[in-house]
Amino acid sequence: MEPTPAHTDALRSRIDPARVPNHVAIIMDGNGRWAEQHGEPRIMGHASGVRSVREALTGATEIGVRWITLYAFSTENWNRPRPEVEALMDLLVKTVVNEIDELHDNSVRLNAIGDLDSLPPACRKTLEDAMARTAGNSRITLTLALSYSARWEIVRMARAIAEEARAGGLDPAAIDEGTVAAHLATREMPDPELLIRTSGEQRISNFLLWQIAYAELWFTPVLWPDFRKEHLYQAVVDYQGRERRFGKTSQQVGTT
Repeated sequence: MEPTPAHTDALRSRIDPARVPNHVAIIMDGNGRWAEQHGEPRIMGHASGVRSVREALTGATEIGVRWITLYAFSTENWNRPRPEVEALMDLLVKTVVNEIDELHDNSVRLNAIGDLDSLPPACRKTLEDAMARTAGNSRITLTLALSYSARWEIVRMARAIAEEARAGGLDPAAIDEGTVAAHLATREMPDPELLIRTSGEQRISNFLLWQIAYAELWFTPVLWPDFRKEHLYQAVVDYQGRERRFGKTSQQVGTT
């Protein structure tokens, strides 16, 4: 059932502006199941999910989130049937072309992480042009994780650090958490405080494994094409009701 404006506004009114997560990451799951439920080809589920991207981005912007990262295409997704992969790449190009003016007008900076070299040339060119055009925007950063997986990222990080150490530019004994973070694809981004996954699945699926070490996880049975601002607001309300201790006791958190 489509959320009502009154219910959405009521949820938003419960959000404390001073405690909004700075960075929200979302695993957009359920497009295929949504398409099956509606008797449509799988690609129609992905196409219908574009509205949900707009809803999530608009909702995040309205409550003051500064970073939103969407798991759009994993390295494992390359193993899907070729026609579906080609349709997804085509949808990505069309969506970026159709949305770029509005993103720019609303001061949204578009970013991407992942093995972008593996994307089809036309897709990569469209994405790079859009990122260049919005590079100076500062209201919110929308990051698309494309051809991305956390294990790919961690292997890439380990190789880069090993190369620096072999070249004599890095003392292995000096490697710490900061060194690792500086070599990740997300090195210019803050870690997510809130991770949302749609469709009822309760797993991380190889997404931002290092970065979500202390993120709050929020799972919803809602399929991604049905995701609306109301669901984002509900996740934030739930997030704000949790005690984030970071290894400390409740008493310590209450006195800091």
